[in-house]
Amino acid sequence: MIRSDTSERQAPGPVPPLLSAWVLARVSGPSMSPTVRHGDRLLVRRLPPGRARAGDVVLARFPARPDLLVVKRVQRTLAGDRVWVVGDNPLVTDDSRAYGPAVAVGRVVARLRPRPGRLAAPAPGPATPPSGSAT
Repeated sequence: MIRSDTSERQAPGPVPPLLSAWVLARVSGPSMSPTVRHGDRLLVRRLPPGRARAGDVVLARFPARPDLLVVKRVQRTLAGDRVWVVGDNPLVTDDSRAYGPAVAVGRVVARLRPRPGRLAAPAPGPATPPSGSAT
């Protein structure tokens, strides 16, 4: 989950996009450990609808909870602009397992602090979406 970002003004609509092309986000919580940890600062680039790919680490919003902005890994793309996202930490389920399909609004480009660099590859064995929901 993201504690804050630089696009706190929200555009109208069920799933608000990021308002600027680049966003700095601060991670809150353990759902993406060990890839991303609580307190990490991330550089995120706005993502056009439907452009997320499996394996991408993204900033996402859930239509069921448009106020919730999360950092998750895309496990699978679904119909339209929806994606199935899961955290790298299988013990935390604040992802598509709890809220259903999400809309990816930004792609994480790099971690800026405290350990600058690109993010690690996906953790093995993430949760799977309900059968028949992928396209």
